[in-house]
Amino acid sequence: MVSTPFEFNPYSPEIDRDPFPAYAQLRDRYPCFWSEHAKMWVLSRYEDISNALQDWETYSSSGGNLMDELPNRAGSTLGSTDPPRHDHLRSLVQVAFTRKVVDGVIPIAQEVAERCLTAIKAKGRFDFVEDFSSQITVTTLFEMMGLPPGDHREVRNNVMLSMQSDSVTRKKEARHIDAFKKLVDYITAQVEDRRKTPKDDLISKMISAEIDGAKLSESEIVMTSTTLVFAGVESLSSFLTMFALNLHDFPEERGKLVAHPELIPSAIEESLRFNTSAQRFRRILMRDVELHGQSMKKGTFVCLCYGSGNRDERKFEQPDAYRVERNPKGHLGFGGGKHLCLGTSMARQVTAAVMTQYLAAIPDFKITDTNLNWTPSTTFRSPLALPLEIE
Repeated sequence: MVSTPFEFNPYSPEIDRDPFPAYAQLRDRYPCFWSEHAKMWVLSRYEDISNALQDWETYSSSGGNLMDELPNRAGSTLGSTDPPRHDHLRSLVQVAFTRKVVDGVIPIAQEVAERCLTAIKAKGRFDFVEDFSSQITVTTLFEMMGLPPGDHREVRNNVMLSMQSDSVTRKKEARHIDAFKKLVDYITAQVEDRRKTPKDDLISKMISAEIDGAKLSESEIVMTSTTLVFAGVESLSSFLTMFALNLHDFPEERGKLVAHPELIPSAIEESLRFNTSAQRFRRILMRDVELHGQSMKKGTFVCLCYGSGNRDERKFEQPDAYRVERNPKGHLGFGGGKHLCLGTSMARQVTAAVMTQYLAAIPDFKITDTNLNWTPSTTFRSPLALPLEIE
């Protein structure tokens, strides 16, 4: 571990606001960097991150994949297990996560979007997160999983608090851990209810999912369902918000989408590359690794900076330019390797459907407060609110 004058602190509010200058320094000067603040190695180049994602036997997820892991989560979710257990879990979950389930979500998302847009246009000023993205993701998630609509706010609040760190100490505090426990307890009760009274929802489908006599255990159902709630409530909402922010910051590119909605699928991929909300995940080393002149020892954690890899000029031409026609291949917006996000198809389809509606209804908009309040998180990056005004 060579001492350098450069520091990379993923707990810093400056990194929340704009991590890209620091990422550029990491890629160019310190591609394998020991962060004293995070107590882990940091990989920032696309090739190194991609190789690590493919080599799960060396870069293991078994120690948890979140930068600051939550209690009892490591080793119990798709994202925090390795083969063969990961493959067993994923196969069983995919039995429940059918094309029919995904297709059923789209009209619900469109209906919610239409309702939100009617209310937004009547107001003129709105918060994209509160009035649009979170409304869509929470409603569609609850419908898919069969959760009571009256629990929307409580579940979303616990998800948002669980994924955050303290804004001052930048660590998981008791309230964050308590929020996660409440979320797990809530899902546990829902699973128990489905065992008594099965429904036509994803939780019931996971309970009944079976391959060659093998089924998901109780804890696997609970933790997988909790992960899906996390992804549906936070990850998709944050991506929609970052997509809207990108379109605000690049009005010429937004104009292309307004004139040619058929470009939206390409723009989705570019947004996932350019400004993904999934910025950094960790792995634990199962053997010693020599990389870029550094010796990383077995048992130490490694931070994979997806957001940096997506801006690596060694992979993407002019990576700091946002081009809706680029349609980048191989970006890290959904991770990669064995742990490629299970909900990629649904996320793409929902985003394409509702953002097509949004741009048709509101082709021009501007931010009313450029001093955005960013989510205090070492793993994810998105504004807690995106205040907009229709132009």
